[in-house]
Amino acid sequence: MTSPYVTLSTRLAYENPWTRLREDRIRRPDGSEGIYGVVERSDFVVVVPLQDGHVTLVEQYRYPVQARMWEFPMGMWEQTPGTDPAVLAAAELREETGLTAARMDYAGQIFQGPGYCNQRGHIFLATGLTSGETQREVTEQDMIARAFSLTELEAMIRDGVILDGMSIAAFGLLRVKRLL
Repeated sequence: MTSPYVTLSTRLAYENPWTRLREDRIRRPDGSEGIYGVVERSDFVVVVPLQDGHVTLVEQYRYPVQARMWEFPMGMWEQTPGTDPAVLAAAELREETGLTAARMDYAGQIFQGPGYCNQRGHIFLATGLTSGETQREVTEQDMIARAFSLTELEAMIRDGVILDGMSIAAFGLLRVKRLL
């Protein structure tokens, strides 16, 4: 699809190993001009590990919101952008939970926040799980992994215990596709 917006100029405002922030001067379809602040991040994966009617979640402290959060295993490889999402999903699952999946089914994709960010997420259902050792990064040293029944998971979403939008979206996508 051809964009109805014309980019007049682009300026890099900020960059670190995980995130770039650029500011684009644009012309809208009606001819008026404006700016867009765009957050650029590598693709990420969300993995829903399912075994015997239970899903494995991880809990960790999320600095930006100053709270511990329950989530599905997820992540990105900022040092190797463009990694095959299936490879990334298997690695993130093993890293965060110690689980290895005999089967990894691709469920679909989502955008983190398409009004301000280009980051795309890939959702996988992991089954045929075997346990092993975690390989957590230093930023994940406080992470906890635990299995919950689907009934418990639904209650956690309904009761506001799970607030992570990507985890809720992954659950919803798998539910409407009748994979959970």
